[in-house]
Amino acid sequence: MSDDISLQPHRQAIDAIDQQILSLLNQRASHAQAIGALKGTGVVYRPEREAQVLSRIQDLNQGPLPNESIGRLFREIMSECLAIERPLTISFLGPKGTYTQQAARKQFGHAAKTVACTTVDDSLHMVETRQADYAVAPVENSTEGSVGRTLDLLVNTSLKACGEVELAIHHHLLRSQTNFEGLNVVYAHAQALAQCQHWLHKNLPSSVKLVPVSSNGEAARLAQEQQDAAAIAGQTAAEIYGLCKLASNIEDESNNTTRFLVLGHQDTAPSGKDKTSLIVGAPNKVGTLSSIIEPLSRMGISMSKFESRPSRAHLWEYLFFIDIEGHVSEPNVQAALNELREHTVFMKIVGSYPIAVL
Repeated sequence: MSDDISLQPHRQAIDAIDQQILSLLNQRASHAQAIGALKGTGVVYRPEREAQVLSRIQDLNQGPLPNESIGRLFREIMSECLAIERPLTISFLGPKGTYTQQAARKQFGHAAKTVACTTVDDSLHMVETRQADYAVAPVENSTEGSVGRTLDLLVNTSLKACGEVELAIHHHLLRSQTNFEGLNVVYAHAQALAQCQHWLHKNLPSSVKLVPVSSNGEAARLAQEQQDAAAIAGQTAAEIYGLCKLASNIEDESNNTTRFLVLGHQDTAPSGKDKTSLIVGAPNKVGTLSSIIEPLSRMGISMSKFESRPSRAHLWEYLFFIDIEGHVSEPNVQAALNELREHTVFMKIVGSYPIAVL
């Protein structure tokens, strides 16, 4: 009884604060509604504005809530307010429960409608044909490197990169059964199998087949249907498909992270902390690399990605996928890109967008 008395002032304070929060949230939503009315049919999602809001809020944060928690809370607040203006539809590599869906939720919040697609190709096509507003597509993993299919699609799509998401990847071994008895096959995306190969070889008998499938969500769906099967997937997939967790965090690298691009029809204004993705094509000859790197280096532009892939259009030509710091509208970036055009046979600016926030 004495504990209840000592807790009462804190509970009363929390009730009063909750009332204030509710009032302020609705005030914020009213302003979002007014902005939506002023925009009319214009673009409602402004990634640069959201990045600025999240950065400012996290700079103001004095705890005890960590910045990551504050970021999640405000992302959901912005998601609900944006839905008052106009709900967004986001396409992703399905089925439900994939890491790509988790990335979409992280970027757009739970008020956005997410639509599962069979392939990354299909998810981009939905946006290209305006059946969805944005697509979220995996582009690279910290352990296994780039996602080749996404890079290939970026060459020809009309869509522009307008945001990026970084998602910490924690793989779990999931099954409809509560133990390892009778386990004959493990399904997972090829990259997930590669990211967990040491754990799998150490903890599973060689008789267990490791079968790559289109996504970890698909792996979870198959594990739900087959009693002798397990899947490598995330917590969301475990919840969606009602699977038991036989082992947690089985990834070989504890800092395993996947980066995703948000693709849509719009150009993104500068946020103050931006990245630009571009693709350049050049013949395989002496001096090609230096002719690409030199203008960027001379203009003081840092690169965070530089990868080559053979061009499918011309024999012995290569495409270079490059991420640089800065926005395409900045004078030094413009100057470097103008010079780069003179030394390459092909150049495409995929987009400039805010650097991922926690």
